[in-house]
Amino acid sequence: MSSIQSIDKLFVANTYNRFPVEIISGKGSVVKDVDGKEYIDMGSGIGVTSFGIADDEWTAAAVTQLTKLQHMSNLYYTEPCSLLAKMLCEKTGMKKVFFGNSGAEANECAIKAARKYAADKKGADYSTIITLENSFHGRTLTTLAATGQEHYHELFQPLTPGFLHTPANDIESLKRLALENKTAAIMIECIQGEGGVVPLEEDFVKSVFEFAQQEDIILIVDEVQTGNGRTGSLYSYMNYGISPDIVTTAKGLGGGLPIGAALLNEKVEAVLGFGDHGSTFGGNPVSCAGALSILKRIDDKFLSDVKEKSKYIFETLSDAKGIESVTGAGLMVGIKTAAPAGDVVKKCMDRGVLCLTAKDKVRLLPALNIPFDLLRKAIEIIKEICVEEEK
Repeated sequence: MSSIQSIDKLFVANTYNRFPVEIISGKGSVVKDVDGKEYIDMGSGIGVTSFGIADDEWTAAAVTQLTKLQHMSNLYYTEPCSLLAKMLCEKTGMKKVFFGNSGAEANECAIKAARKYAADKKGADYSTIITLENSFHGRTLTTLAATGQEHYHELFQPLTPGFLHTPANDIESLKRLALENKTAAIMIECIQGEGGVVPLEEDFVKSVFEFAQQEDIILIVDEVQTGNGRTGSLYSYMNYGISPDIVTTAKGLGGGLPIGAALLNEKVEAVLGFGDHGSTFGGNPVSCAGALSILKRIDDKFLSDVKEKSKYIFETLSDAKGIESVTGAGLMVGIKTAAPAGDVVKKCMDRGVLCLTAKDKVRLLPALNIPFDLLRKAIEIIKEICVEEEK
């Protein structure tokens, strides 16, 4: 055990079951550990480093801003914050943006905005938020309550009240629950990432959208993991042809710096007024400068390249021995392996490929610009290990 691992175990809270690997540097989609061993990074910090490690353009944008102004309170205007909000609205058709520091904060803002909209329009008792079973929306007490997985709830009762969960892809159950309760919002992930990289059915998503419009219920789409080009569209809801009232995003938006955003459409753009919500570090100039360098490069040509890489992964792995199924979209991939996912991930690490898990699947979230030669090498290693593990 290295000295850093020993210090970590002594002084860092025991909330992470870390692998016995200390990463010290990297470039693009290759990282290096303290012993000099190199790994192909197929996790990108759980979908965060959208353009890989130490991307030149991202680094220049962040460093340049760092030398000008690293922070200023939201009592004043700053250029990166304003320009990032403008770019997000122009790329999505949304009207306003609230910036926080994480996906959980973005979801907290969305929940507050939805409840205030419903209270203003229908009455304070219209506060119920309906989410889907197997969903994941964050680790604060409120976003845990929104998360439709009971095992996350067990240790932290009582959670924030007012959340109900319904099965994914069952529109009648959702409608019944919404109409039986005074419902402010419906909150979904188009692909349930932490739930096992499980895409929602297209008919279900469209039906939820139509029902929410009909009943004047706010539709929130959580794009924390699926957003910013990850699924082959800028945001995954675009794959379904719907227009949510609120979109939340984080992770890949900052390219490695902490940032979260709640995008509000014309229905809810004016719901939150002066003093109704805030965030000390929300809209931080350095984080926003980094995000601008990421977002401006995610154009149609770039997304087409993401789709090509995705096609290669699905075609290569879908019929491979030792692999039962491949789910997801774009470069958000879940692989159901015959062998336990944890064993496959460990073998991959031994052979220089860093992967993730989600439920009982191996999960891949590589940098969106991972070079094809590195992608092929990593996928072939994963494929070989799955075949070996089946024997």
